Amino acid sequence: MSGSADGSLPEQGGGRTRRSAHWFGAEGRAGMLYRSWMRNQGFGPGVFDGRPVIGIATTWSELAPCNSHLHRVAEAVKRGVWQAGGFPLEFPVLATGETLMRPTAMLYRNLLAMEAEELIRANPLDGVVLLSGCDKTTPGLLMGAASVDLPAIMVTGGPMLNGKFRGQDVGSGTHVWKFEAEIMAGRMSVEEGYAAEGCMARSNGHCMTMGTASTMACMAEALGMQLPGSATWPAVDMRRMEVAQQAGRRIVDMVEQDLRPSAILTREAFENAIRTNAAIGGSTNAIIHLTALAGRLGVDLKLDDFDALVRDVPTIVDLMPSGRFLMEDFCYAGGLPVVMRELDEAGLLHPDAVTVTGRGIGENVADAVCWNTEVIRPLAEPLLPSGTGTAILRGNLCPNGAVIKQSAASPSLMHHEGRALVFDSPEAYHAVCDDEDLDVTPDDVLVIRGAGPKGYPGMPEVANVPLPAKLLRDGVSDMVRISDGRMSGTGFGTVVLHVSPEAAVGGPLALVRTGDRIELDVPGRRLTLHVSDEELDRRRAEWRAPDTQEEGGYRWLYRRYVLQADEGVDFEFLRGSRGSEVPRDSH
Repeated sequence: MSGSADGSLPEQGGGRTRRSAHWFGAEGRAGMLYRSWMRNQGFGPGVFDGRPVIGIATTWSELAPCNSHLHRVAEAVKRGVWQAGGFPLEFPVLATGETLMRPTAMLYRNLLAMEAEELIRANPLDGVVLLSGCDKTTPGLLMGAASVDLPAIMVTGGPMLNGKFRGQDVGSGTHVWKFEAEIMAGRMSVEEGYAAEGCMARSNGHCMTMGTASTMACMAEALGMQLPGSATWPAVDMRRMEVAQQAGRRIVDMVEQDLRPSAILTREAFENAIRTNAAIGGSTNAIIHLTALAGRLGVDLKLDDFDALVRDVPTIVDLMPSGRFLMEDFCYAGGLPVVMRELDEAGLLHPDAVTVTGRGIGENVADAVCWNTEVIRPLAEPLLPSGTGTAILRGNLCPNGAVIKQSAASPSLMHHEGRALVFDSPEAYHAVCDDEDLDVTPDDVLVIRGAGPKGYPGMPEVANVPLPAKLLRDGVSDMVRISDGRMSGTGFGTVVLHVSPEAAVGGPLALVRTGDRIELDVPGRRLTLHVSDEELDRRRAEWRAPDTQEEGGYRWLYRRYVLQADEGVDFEFLRGSRGSEVPRDSH
């Protein structure tokens, strides 16, 4: 029933005792307890023969619509694990769905990472398959798995089918903002908006634009943590189930090879992901998530790397919000392997960076074929030229940095100076944005503060606030907005994000007053508040931190330990890897 014929614990490759054998291969009362309770699920004694035990960490939940089909994906993974001779055990972890959770799913990404880490470590697992969907679940699971450093492979749930409304493709998120602006401007009725809702989300899956969910699925593949080509299959395409089954087979081999996240998630892998994100026109949120993940592995990744590494990378994928098409089109055009092959052939990739296949990323994508050059353009004929990706800004308004997605912004506003119109919270702005008497012009700079990691808390996706209704009715389509919050990857506009330090901790954003002059200079990578140092010192002496009201619970913990945007918004006590060793066995 347990152990080898001579009573010893079973071994895996390299002469190591399999981790799960300390549970299921144990002798005496302890082994009997572990095995007998598992048998109440109908598992026969044969599964305790020393085969690899594979955990399937799933963020399935009906409260996370993007993840609501993951129980079916888990079944496909289990088939693969059984086929390869493993023992699959599915377990739930926190589903952080951005679509429903308040105040923001980002508040709970670190809690998901913490839960996943502790559950993986505390249980008799030799490897783990990570099932994710909505945008925070992918980085959260990767962060947790990295801190345990057992063999792990990711399977994302896939995007929805293309939205269809009145004969046109519509993108989740991206068209929410567009339809909202049309309704506010009086060009679309509320009833028409209701009709568009069901046309936008017409299948299981996450956002089918290049929002943060699609971006982070692509980042998992670019990092080498997801099987080649598997980031883009639509959720309801049965090839999504095929790759899930393949991942189940592959994780068993990874356990035998002892291929761990620390061997995959190297500095070279992060550089590959950063350049790939520029090529696909990915979300600015990838900056925060990749920075946090690097911190778990001790990889030295700085905010300025996200600017320096992409200067030579054009955007070649024509997807909303930067372009025209959607993830279904991207998938059938060849998906991410085509993009990475283009980068590799241009010398913009580290081809030897190892992946979950056991091979280098360059070998994985060498035979990728593009089937639609409108969707995935050749590097020599890009959608947007090199240097138009994410830009990192510095200046007296953001001494620790700020971010702008150039491909989603208006070229005419890349260098702009205007009067600041300041709001202490997103809610304060929304309370007056429909007011016909609001003192605002298209040249003003909207400042939305109090939306950072500690200030909100959780750093919500509120920075791309809609323009004032009076301006929308006049035909104004964009203006400069600045915030210490984030923007959905599906969003667009000339929006400066992640201003650090945030206003709630006394960063310079807290000192801005309506009427101040602010200059945005994206080509020069500068964000400047035209107020003297002496005046700023005077304002700083008068500034008082906001009253947070939290006396206990998770939000207190979050506000106490969360890091700033430039450090990935992780908890300072979660940085680094703590390994998989369980210190005690009470049995």
